[in-house]
Amino acid sequence: MPLALLALAIGAFGIGTTEFVIMGLLPEVASDYGVSIPTAGYLVTGYALGVMFGAPLMTVLGTRVPRKRMLMLLMGLFIVGNLLSALAPAFAVMLIGRVVASLAHGAFFGIGSVVAADLVAPHKKAGAIAMMFTGLTVANVVGVPLGTLVGQAAGWRVTFAVVAALGVVGLLGVARLVPDVPRAEGVRLRHELAAFKNVQVLLAMAMTVLGFGGVFAAITYIAPMMTRVAGFADGSVTWLLVLFGLGMVGGNLVGGRFADRALMPMLYISLGALSVVLALFTLTAHDKVASAVTLFLIGALGFATVPPLQKRVLDHAHGAPTLASAVNIGAFNLGNALSAWLGGVVIAAGLGYTAPNWVGAVLAAAALVLAVVSATLERRGSASGGVVAGSVPAEQRSAAVHH
Repeated sequence: MPLALLALAIGAFGIGTTEFVIMGLLPEVASDYGVSIPTAGYLVTGYALGVMFGAPLMTVLGTRVPRKRMLMLLMGLFIVGNLLSALAPAFAVMLIGRVVASLAHGAFFGIGSVVAADLVAPHKKAGAIAMMFTGLTVANVVGVPLGTLVGQAAGWRVTFAVVAALGVVGLLGVARLVPDVPRAEGVRLRHELAAFKNVQVLLAMAMTVLGFGGVFAAITYIAPMMTRVAGFADGSVTWLLVLFGLGMVGGNLVGGRFADRALMPMLYISLGALSVVLALFTLTAHDKVASAVTLFLIGALGFATVPPLQKRVLDHAHGAPTLASAVNIGAFNLGNALSAWLGGVVIAAGLGYTAPNWVGAVLAAAALVLAVVSATLERRGSASGGVVAGSVPAEQRSAAVHH
């Protein structure tokens, strides 16, 4: 794998750390600013909304900018946002810093996925995407726990300063290691938008929302589930999340490896198994060992879907995949927000802390149904020799080969 993927993975590590570390530091931030925990929670919500809206916005703004330069600009935005959070004199300023940092998230992963795929041979594209996303998964194993410990020991502002420094390393890595490939000729914003006429692109995004939503339906409420149902001590939640993160790392690498060989079978297996494991979590959550094993499997199976779904979007967006790739990253956050809300609804209805697992199982099963529908439509299209709707003309596809 090219060294440029290491630079992308470092950037992904910083982004993943800043996204999730705030969850472990909410009490400290709330206390410092004199706001309630629910109010401090807007720092999580604001970031997620920034990713959703920032992904297409920043990608559209960058359509006339070479991809390497755009990745550097996005890392610069990420650094500014985290420095603003670290130095914020008031809660509102910190919220602005979080939103500024989030604007880089979706576009960095979206454009980075395209760059990573273009750096390798066609049969290694999913593996290259997985390598970049390894930075995000490792952030949950290393960056988030360490960032939480640093924030609790030295102050949360130090954590965000360190994350900004990680952004500087990522920026320098992109500047030095990512090839300076000229912007493709003949591909314009209208070609990027045309990808959304392709039903396969839309189905892949819907699978992203539902499949990863299934994971976060359970994970959002993992702390009360593990402490009040499984019987773990409050201090155990950190290492349980590390275990979940290890599952993410393994699943991401396996998903990337096998998606290059058999993409749709990989999706069938991971989504089907994820649905079953989430359903079983309602039972295994009552036992410490069984719940810990299940948590690892949820991380592994959930992230095994990421490289194949991202690659499927790139494949069907043809010669203008950048915007579709970035929007698919926003779809992950939409799934997170949707599933967290649905999980809260069933808990509020008095169905217990394990009820979100059923929500997750249903969402993952719905994603599996969409995968079957997608493959069926694809086979019918191939059999009839039809042209996939929304594809970019051949001359644009040819021009985009050297993105």
